[in-house]
Amino acid sequence: MKRIVEIVPARPGWYARWQLTPDATRCYPVSLWALLEEADGSGREVVGVDCVGQWPGADDNEAGGEFVRYLYQTPDSGRPDDADQTPAGEPRADRPRLQPTTAP
Repeated sequence: MKRIVEIVPARPGWYARWQLTPDATRCYPVSLWALLEEADGSGREVVGVDCVGQWPGADDNEAGGEFVRYLYQTPDSGRPDDADQTPAGEPRADRPRLQPTTAP
């Protein structure tokens, strides 16, 4: 099992690209980067978590989507052509909305 060593926010301009069909991809902004390592302290890797909560290897990623790569575009150059068009801060209809809970 892997453990999280460090989490840092992603700078604007980073995207995760997912292959949805042979002819269609979709990009989501990366929200944070997580440094993971194996329980024995070996095998470190960095993964980006996108704004809809997906990351390479997660069990609950968008159905049928396969991670392709991370890409960077300077914020002043605009979003990738295949970027998700959901306005920032609004939940997507096809993803459950997380609800806050209180500690027992």
